[in-house]
Amino acid sequence: MSRTLISRRLLGLAGAAVIALGLSSCGSGDEKAGGAPTEITFSILSAEGQASAGPLWQPLLDDMAKETGVTVKPFFGSNYTVLVEAMRGGQTQVGWFSAKPALEAVDRADAEVIARTVNKEGLDSYQSTLIVRKDSGITLDQVLACGKRFDFGIGDAQSTSGTLAPMAFLFNPRGIAPAQCFKTVRSANHQANAFGVATGVLDVATSNTVNTVFMTRQNPAMAAQIQDIWLSPPIPESGIVVSAELDPVLKEKIRAFFLGYGQGQGVEADRQRQVLAGLEYSQFRAADDGYLDPIRVMVADQKLAEAKAKGDAAAVSAAEAELQALRARAEVQP
Repeated sequence: MSRTLISRRLLGLAGAAVIALGLSSCGSGDEKAGGAPTEITFSILSAEGQASAGPLWQPLLDDMAKETGVTVKPFFGSNYTVLVEAMRGGQTQVGWFSAKPALEAVDRADAEVIARTVNKEGLDSYQSTLIVRKDSGITLDQVLACGKRFDFGIGDAQSTSGTLAPMAFLFNPRGIAPAQCFKTVRSANHQANAFGVATGVLDVATSNTVNTVFMTRQNPAMAAQIQDIWLSPPIPESGIVVSAELDPVLKEKIRAFFLGYGQGQGVEADRQRQVLAGLEYSQFRAADDGYLDPIRVMVADQKLAEAKAKGDAAAVSAAEAELQALRARAEVQP
């Protein structure tokens, strides 16, 4: 190989390395001297994107920027995997996650939980639901009878209430695999599944009590066509997670911002409570990764069900041991 060709290859490798370094810093924003960023990106799940979720979240992001002294940009994702991977790749540094993807972010994206949400009724849990069209006459007993009779809508694979909870609390205890139970199974987000049920495209689908509230507010005509036929036990509400690699001082500023938001008295606190009300929340409550233990139990339960279905004795034994250890330290129902 000629020296010229070797030199060209070395230059190409060096150039690729420079590009890779540049890409790895994308999303973290400009940095102050000493490594503290001047810009961070906050991830938000929204099936419809910025048009629907943006007006609800932007006032809070503006307040966060004012409180922390850094620019806060929104990042909208249509599914949980996109949001987890965005944090894993350094495109986002803070995010609002439901419990199952929050666990994924902790386990796979080196994230930390700093707070959990509390709804307007003061609850920090919600429920998964099974929905049908009101005039369908479909009952839970008919659904559980299987027979490939119904078209079924299940949630995103990473969805706590759309997939994990109905499997852990409803289907797995009865040995039901949706793919063998229903005529068709379609995976989609809560909004798409609710629309499918309301329009008759789907006979039954998973949803949750939070989606019911938003649907009633944004599309009351559609909400009026849907009814619940099953509710799960309470499951942990959404949480706020931050990248473990974020500057420690900034991380504490963000934590303090969320825990103090909408608290206290005065005009400013009242305004912040109005922002929270738009999100259907009353406050952010202090939390760490331990609040996700009920989700870990449900994940382990799902592993056990899958291992039993495959007849994998070693996997069954491992899943049972994991479940026993988890249940020793946490209750499934928070």
